[in-house]
Amino acid sequence: MHHRKVRLCMNTLIELYDERAIENVLAADMFRPQRIVFLCPTEVAQSRERQEQIGDFFRHRGWNPELIFLEASLYKVDRILRQLLAISEKYPDCAMDVTGGSDAELFAAGLFAAKANVRVFTYSRRKNRFYNISGAEFADNLPCNISYSVKDFFLMAGGTLLPGRVDNGILKEYLDDIAPFFDCFLRYRRDWTNIITYMQRVAPGEYGQVPPMRVQGNYTVKGERGGRISAKEDALQAFQSIGFLRDLDIVSGEKVSFRFRDENTRFWLRDVGSVLELYVYKACRDANIFNDIISSAVVRWNEVLGHASVINEIDVMASRGVVPLFISCKVSDIKTEALNELAILRDRFGGKGAKAAIVSTGRCNAAARHRAAQLGIAVIDRDELETGKLTYRLKVIMKVEDGES
Repeated sequence: MHHRKVRLCMNTLIELYDERAIENVLAADMFRPQRIVFLCPTEVAQSRERQEQIGDFFRHRGWNPELIFLEASLYKVDRILRQLLAISEKYPDCAMDVTGGSDAELFAAGLFAAKANVRVFTYSRRKNRFYNISGAEFADNLPCNISYSVKDFFLMAGGTLLPGRVDNGILKEYLDDIAPFFDCFLRYRRDWTNIITYMQRVAPGEYGQVPPMRVQGNYTVKGERGGRISAKEDALQAFQSIGFLRDLDIVSGEKVSFRFRDENTRFWLRDVGSVLELYVYKACRDANIFNDIISSAVVRWNEVLGHASVINEIDVMASRGVVPLFISCKVSDIKTEALNELAILRDRFGGKGAKAAIVSTGRCNAAARHRAAQLGIAVIDRDELETGKLTYRLKVIMKVEDGES
């Protein structure tokens, strides 16, 4: 209802371009004006690609407004004010969103509102509401009812979501298998790397070929750095008991044979980190607070730091309304580099309201905890995984009260 009401009184929205992508699209996406005028820095005003990316985002969201990009001074208030007055003369039905923008733009916006009697509103991340600042009754205490997908967050920032290591479409078929698989991991955590290395060696995918589904191999195989790894019989039996392996036959000290249940379990039993990523994915689903969840979200940034493109992977990503959560999974100790990379991805694609967490099967040391706190990253380590607190922690991170969904 509010879309129709707003169209009657606002055909043109003035946006102060911000480096945080969501600030540039949220108000427009909420109120859907016919035209958006962006006051933006030189590099955006001259970048046809960035302008097209914003247009692509709106078209992906199901509408196609007219977009106008005007170069604005970062510091000259009088110049910005002249531009705003010229816009309001050309489009007298305009309103202005002051959620983003530089200090000078916001100062100019205040002068503009007083001089031109233009309608001005803003958005509060903390309250997830729009608020009337001057004459914008349509935005007065208005809840933001938008829910963005993981793909949306990448698109709005000029990124592209690529296929990852996991077909998310099939994961719902394995939800009942994930907790038993993670229990296997907890039981054999100290030997996990050797167990998975054994599976890789005994069922090799050499020269780019797909590993076999039926496996017959030696009881002892080559390990890392010239060592030897023997089959861990009780771990293989545990994999059979959860249904990941079939027809297991072990001749101690000599031979091992089995059949993988399917291609997916074959991949998970040959990849060290998959067990934790699956467990975190399921915890996000169990929390019942997210509108979209993706395991192995691979994103290509377009034209970053002079490169044609840069590709990163986020182990698990989830979104709740207009707030994304970036999760890094580590079957090892938490390193500063991992924290820094996670913070960069969160800031690049999520903006100020975005959340980030690192989940580790080790115990987090004081130095890593301190660095994580500096970067605003939540830490979830082995103690919380072993006591089943992951889903609870996800709700705390997203600031969701118990009973709220």
